[in-house]
Amino acid sequence: MFGECHAHMLMDGIDYREAVKLHRESVCESKIREYFEAYRRAGVSFVRDGGDNCGVSRRAAQIAGEYGIDYRTPVFAIHKEGHYGRIVGRSFGNMREFHQRVREAAAEGADFIKIMTTGLLDFRNHGEITGTPLDKTEVKEMVHIAHEEGFAVMSHTNGIYGTQAAIEAGVDTLEHGNYMDEETLTMLADSHTVWVPTLVTVRNLLGCGRYEDETLLPIIYRAEEMVRTAFRKGVKTALGSDAGAYCVLHGDGICQEYQSFREILGDSKKVQDWLRNGEEIIRKKFRRS
Repeated sequence: MFGECHAHMLMDGIDYREAVKLHRESVCESKIREYFEAYRRAGVSFVRDGGDNCGVSRRAAQIAGEYGIDYRTPVFAIHKEGHYGRIVGRSFGNMREFHQRVREAAAEGADFIKIMTTGLLDFRNHGEITGTPLDKTEVKEMVHIAHEEGFAVMSHTNGIYGTQAAIEAGVDTLEHGNYMDEETLTMLADSHTVWVPTLVTVRNLLGCGRYEDETLLPIIYRAEEMVRTAFRKGVKTALGSDAGAYCVLHGDGICQEYQSFREILGDSKKVQDWLRNGEEIIRKKFRRS
């Protein structure tokens, strides 16, 4: 089985608020163990977390070996004050504070740095992203600081401006990347960045009642076309489900993500090798040098 290249051990795939409440006073280790057991049953031996602000992923890193899982974490994600990201990390107001957050992550055992450069999909406005993306000069400096400290960079990013800025800055992985166009995918193909699409965060919402299927289907179709184009252009790509997000369960999520790729591209050795290559790049780079 493939590894899970984007998960959140903080979240349960059912109710974010209740999941946070469970860990608010102290980390609930039994829940972490429940998720690791789910990964072990699914045959998953590599998990890369997206971080949190409750210490869950930090504790998970300490016990993952008991389950035979190679677990990597940024400990927490880093976002700019007033922008999306509070639910998974700590904020900064200027580059000096960003550098301090990077040093805090290092001191707390981070394997890599995760940054938040844009908001989320705006389900009310097709093609739009919530919030304002960080300026490309800012993103470039953030990536430079993290790299200088010996870290690879995982970047939560959506939209054309945001993804192009992240690619130009040299992020090591691009998470989600919704609404990219062909020009951006060409840039991605020509870069060293690995794309982790997290398709099931939207696909698994079909029929759940949270959003109308008519709202979800155009997003799904756009993502499928991006995957086809990425495969054709040779964009380095890896599987990650955003496990813990609503309707994406730990263990099951990565199996569903792989099934999504098979439905889009077919179940060929060429597709398998393409995805394994992307995962191998992540395995090699996402540990502090």
